[in-house]
Amino acid sequence: MSDRILLCLCHMSGKEMDFINEAFADNWVVPLGPNVNGFEKDLEKFFLSYPPGLERKRIVALASGTAAIHLGLVALGAGRDDEVIVQSFTFSASANPVTYVGATPVFVDSEPDTWNMDPALLDHAIADRIQKTGKKPKAIIPVYLYGMPAKISEILEVAEKWGIPVLEDSAEAFGSRYKGRMCGTFGEYGILSFNGNKMITTSGGGALICPDEEKWKLAMNYATQSREPYPWYQHERIGYNYRLSNISACIGQGQMTIAEEHIAHHRHVQERYRELFSGVEGISLHENPGPEFDSNFWLCAITLSPELRVKEADSCGKPEAMRRNLERHNIESRHLWKPMHLQPVFSKCPSYVNGVSEDLFSRGLCIPAGPWVGEKEIARVVEAIKESIV
Repeated sequence: MSDRILLCLCHMSGKEMDFINEAFADNWVVPLGPNVNGFEKDLEKFFLSYPPGLERKRIVALASGTAAIHLGLVALGAGRDDEVIVQSFTFSASANPVTYVGATPVFVDSEPDTWNMDPALLDHAIADRIQKTGKKPKAIIPVYLYGMPAKISEILEVAEKWGIPVLEDSAEAFGSRYKGRMCGTFGEYGILSFNGNKMITTSGGGALICPDEEKWKLAMNYATQSREPYPWYQHERIGYNYRLSNISACIGQGQMTIAEEHIAHHRHVQERYRELFSGVEGISLHENPGPEFDSNFWLCAITLSPELRVKEADSCGKPEAMRRNLERHNIESRHLWKPMHLQPVFSKCPSYVNGVSEDLFSRGLCIPAGPWVGEKEIARVVEAIKESIV
């Protein structure tokens, strides 16, 4: 059997071990250290260099993207009896932290162009929640699904209209841009993820993009068990053990040396899929809907048209039938996210839906991308998909 093709596998630069060996030689194997600081500076240079004014923002490296969402919500004062609006079409990590602070997620469906939060439906949802509860939601969490920028300008207009802060979930959008500006830098806070399958990795990790020095210091305090600057251990708020380890930051520093190469390769993979699927009826790639959108194409995603006939689809549905066929070819693929408003754990949460995410979930698959997916692998994926079609 041919070698397995994975959805998105981490790829080392070769410099990670240089940073790690140096840290070991200096005995910086404790949770914090100079490599954490260095990684944060690398991230700030990457994310905050354009446009002018972003330099006031700061970035704190954390144990995960989920931890970053949690700290962002804590910093925004979300708590018990509050509601937080969350994009429904996403991974559960976008919504789980809302429950950590005791708040209730309110799910808003997507628009069909980017597959991300629908600004018009968001506006309606806020008005309805205020009418029903007597107070406005505490925050809005849009997500950049598979790296695709949301219609963030329109979302921000709605947020400003109602006076609600935005916490951007950019876990999948490292290096994606909207109107030339990095995703994750538009809202009050933004979050990044460096999980093992992300654009760059620290094995496990994340970061919180903070609006200014003061809020950065607050996030840093929360992330380090909220220890106050006394010669003894003193705590004046509940904190968390959320800081990134120094050794993980070494991996991040090595990854940052090839971050642009990784992003360019993902975009190249998307371009090759575009070329090879151009004559295949019934298969549509998720693409940038306009020139202002510049996705990193962290994962490439396809949708199957209602007219497309797929082998063995009668028993399990088209996407699952195609996924099983790809698996027989030793190719990993994955269903699009099952919307949060359909998840049993969130069944009692308010939701505002328009059918977009449910339709996409019923027709879509993620297919391999990433640094280990080359020309041979791309051709194998496309041929296996063609073979699935009757």
